[in-house]
Amino acid sequence: MPAILLHVLTSTLYLSLAAHFWRSRWRGPALDQPQQGLLGWERITLALALITHAVTLKVVIFEGDTMHFGFAIALSVMFWLALMLYWIESFYARMEGLQVLGLPLAAVCVLLPALIPEQHVVVNAQSAAFRFHFLTAMLAYSLFTLAALHALLMAAAEKNLHRGRLSPLLAGLPPLLTMESLLFRLIHVAFALLTLALASGVIFSETLFGKAITLNHKTIFAIISWLIFGALLTGRHLRGWRGRLALRWTLAGFAALLLAYVGTRFVLEILLGRTA
Repeated sequence: MPAILLHVLTSTLYLSLAAHFWRSRWRGPALDQPQQGLLGWERITLALALITHAVTLKVVIFEGDTMHFGFAIALSVMFWLALMLYWIESFYARMEGLQVLGLPLAAVCVLLPALIPEQHVVVNAQSAAFRFHFLTAMLAYSLFTLAALHALLMAAAEKNLHRGRLSPLLAGLPPLLTMESLLFRLIHVAFALLTLALASGVIFSETLFGKAITLNHKTIFAIISWLIFGALLTGRHLRGWRGRLALRWTLAGFAALLLAYVGTRFVLEILLGRTA
């Protein structure tokens, strides 16, 4: 099957699932029904979409003996991993609402590598140190993506509650305390992975890049994000930060992290037309 058809097939599966969840969970008579987790066929269909998405990533990242990775691929990988983690987590916790936000975004991002061919070649792809750094960084990105989507849902629900009424579209969400507990669980794990990614980048910089660590835009924004999330977790444990304050810190930390790699590569590749 041609690569472009895989991208389109995966995007169609994501959009079809998003439309299904909207009709069956978020509108009309469904709003009056008890909320339920993923049904068997829904879980299988999402797994199929994740498999086809993984194949598209393999095709665009590993071309011949080289590894390509940049702005478009990074977004596609982030949402693939985020939905994969959501699929796994859905066995253990209710994460209603993330389907309606995450699936349409994934449907767009899976098309980006086909629309924006990647020219940036990774020169350290065979290095074990690089693979560890890359894996921890992408897992951190993906968990923080889930946390950011979760925080947006919480912010919308809290805003409605402060107005004295809860929108029917948000009425099926778990209680805010339950959502907040899940949010901080995601942030704790993601923060640990981000710490490993930054530490491995510093420790193995000479091996990975042939030079000592440099304070470029990517490194600076990654450190800023780490400091923001570190301050958030410290405030949570020492002062019980929660509610709007916690959500604002979460979204600020995610914005800084997004600028660290995706934002930097977007400026270089799209705005400046550079591959390095």
